[in-house]
Amino acid sequence: MTTVGMNYEVREGKEQAFEKKFALVQDVMKDIPGHVRTFLYRNAYQGSSYLVISEWKSRGSFDAFIASAEFRSVTAWGEANILTARPKHSVYGEEAAAISGGCSHANVSSPQACVS
Repeated sequence: MTTVGMNYEVREGKEQAFEKKFALVQDVMKDIPGHVRTFLYRNAYQGSSYLVISEWKSRGSFDAFIASAEFRSVTAWGEANILTARPKHSVYGEEAAAISGGCSHANVSSPQACVS
């Protein structure tokens, strides 16, 4: 099992659009091979800050998802219209430790670095 944390900073006034798009994406994700479940959390103190927790049967399943055309399309839409910056993703669990030299979580874009 692989758990991925995805941190998003949303432009002020775009929170509702982000949440609506997330609901559509979450519905599509139900049919993606290897996807187990995904949750969206909104920061109670900073309403434009979101955390998505996504569980996958394997790291390979997640990697296939983020390499897909569907993921690139949603990401491009978010970067152009909704997000203040590129999202930050971290992988947690045994598979992260295996690729990061013992860390229990690792940054997706830099799997060799242990991220706090």
